[in-house]
Amino acid sequence: MDMTDYGLERKFQQVAPGLVMSDGATVEGYASVFGLRDQGGDVVMAGAYGASLTALTKRGGRVKMLWQHDPAQPIGVWDEVREDTHGLWVKGRLLTDVARGREAAALVGAGAIEGLSIGYRTVAATKDAQGQRVLTELELWEVSLVTFPMLAQARVAAKGEAPDAVWREVAAAFEDARRELAAR
Repeated sequence: MDMTDYGLERKFQQVAPGLVMSDGATVEGYASVFGLRDQGGDVVMAGAYGASLTALTKRGGRVKMLWQHDPAQPIGVWDEVREDTHGLWVKGRLLTDVARGREAAALVGAGAIEGLSIGYRTVAATKDAQGQRVLTELELWEVSLVTFPMLAQARVAAKGEAPDAVWREVAAAFEDARRELAAR
């Protein structure tokens, strides 16, 4: 069943400072970055996930780790999901005993998969001066590893990639975004 059957939205995002894979199966990084406009025109604000994460914890639930948003293809587990001042940080394990988990580990390790995407339901949003959505509260259901993320200003890095190169790209992306906003 497609996630749209549940009324969920998806927000694809290459993440900063990068999704790092270690020991061939542990992945961590930012699934969402606050304050950046994605290719769909949305901006997620700090605190947008707080109520959802609290509710999940209270009922003993977990954010699911899926492959390309397919609920029939769980590929691992997110052991940690939290907000900080930068965005939504996740850390989890690809389950290499599952065929798709092994494939995901190989693809992330090779740099063929470079994105994360969230599956969520909008609880509260406003419109900014340009008429774009500003997402202030989201019900987070899942974080997927994906091929094409929506937030081009950030990226996924495989283990062993030079951290300085990642930060240079992130800084360039912020500068591009600043110029775009100044031109409006």
